[in-house]
Amino acid sequence: MIFYKNTGYCFGKPFDYEQLINGIIYLTFSFMFLQRICVGIIFCLIQTTSMVGQTSSFEVVPLGVKGGNDESNLSSYLVAATGSKQYVALDAGTIQAGLDKAVQQKTFAVPAIQALRKYIKGYCISHAHLDHVSGLIINSPADSNKTVYAIQSCMSLMQQHYFNDKTWANFGDQGIGNFLKKYHFETLVPNQEIALQGTSMFVTPFVLSHVHPYESTAFLVRNGDASLLYLGDTGPDAVEQGGRLLALWRAVAPLIQTQKLKGIFIEVSFPNEQPDKFLFGHLTPRWLMQEMQVLASLVEEKSLKGFPVVITHQKPPVANEKKIVAQLKAYNPLGLRLIFPQQGKRLEF
Repeated sequence: MIFYKNTGYCFGKPFDYEQLINGIIYLTFSFMFLQRICVGIIFCLIQTTSMVGQTSSFEVVPLGVKGGNDESNLSSYLVAATGSKQYVALDAGTIQAGLDKAVQQKTFAVPAIQALRKYIKGYCISHAHLDHVSGLIINSPADSNKTVYAIQSCMSLMQQHYFNDKTWANFGDQGIGNFLKKYHFETLVPNQEIALQGTSMFVTPFVLSHVHPYESTAFLVRNGDASLLYLGDTGPDAVEQGGRLLALWRAVAPLIQTQKLKGIFIEVSFPNEQPDKFLFGHLTPRWLMQEMQVLASLVEEKSLKGFPVVITHQKPPVANEKKIVAQLKAYNPLGLRLIFPQQGKRLEF
């Protein structure tokens, strides 16, 4: 385009300079607007790519989170590979009431009885105390065929005292009395990994001390390269005098260093005011943090900053539960990401 200075003509035709200026302004703002859209699209693509790298490996649905009194909310945590409905219950203090709660909160879109029979593929029982097995026992008549996993000491107690054709029908495939064979009883060997039937996951059991010489269990659940650690009831090594927690921390330390361990579920049953002689194989906030310091000494300390630690098995009354939460938040020198689970509400790791 050729302009003749001060003539008001362009190619021999009258031309409106005001129109020209307005056109230039319009094109400039249009270009800036398109530029912002492009920048926004690029930003969204970057964010999406980043989120793909941070996808979770496990889904956990707490069916019960407390350590006593309320029989409708006792220790039990469903764990599955993310995106699947193939769960294994880590302990089974409460089952039906927890499934009902999960349905109410729309965590599950199917009736509780369907979740029981189709979603739960097995049970890993840490020890045979009733607050960890009562849901398994009571719901066994309505349940479907699946596997119950436990170390020898726990399995023997369940077979001798519960599934014995006297206290309760033997729904298993071994033990005492008439075998109804609904459950396969799988005895676990400590420190040896085994596949969890009906799922893509594996589990390795570690023996814990729950008032020596009574044993409890920690379960290291693996999905591909990712793992999740769940501890049944346990006292601190300094009180139990067995070194069982130290052995566990040594086993999982490499997984923390390589960021393959996605979280730890561990109990805190009493507030700090509970005397050591009345711990009965449990932890307080102070003892938990001391055990976490032991774990931190085996890894780079920064590896535990923001690391998810789920607090389980808080014992009533409510005043004590509030104390536990307050004391944990008040003294958290490693900067752990403390999680207080709610019954029926899904967690991701």
